[in-house]
Amino acid sequence: MTESIDPPDDDDIVARRELETTRNAPAVQLVELVAELEETDAMNLAPIYDRADDLVADLFTSPPEPDADAELEFSYHGYRIHVQQDGTVTVRRDLAESA
Repeated sequence: MTESIDPPDDDDIVARRELETTRNAPAVQLVELVAELEETDAMNLAPIYDRADDLVADLFTSPPEPDADAELEFSYHGYRIHVQQDGTVTVRRDLAESA
């Protein structure tokens, strides 16, 4: 995963990264990103497998046709995570969970 957190284009965006789409268990990178944002160890967070683990893996290992431009969006640990087929991840605070 690209190590830097890009400056947000919009006030709601907390981070934007590029996942290593060929890495085993790519969803683990999302847990690591959220742990970094929360300044905690990834082991302190709830497992992501009950949220979207297989969906993220399938997006990269058995991807739809490139022109499908598939995307996945879900909530995890107070964040709204948007994963694009090209590996781009955008993280926003999940306002629905904080309300």
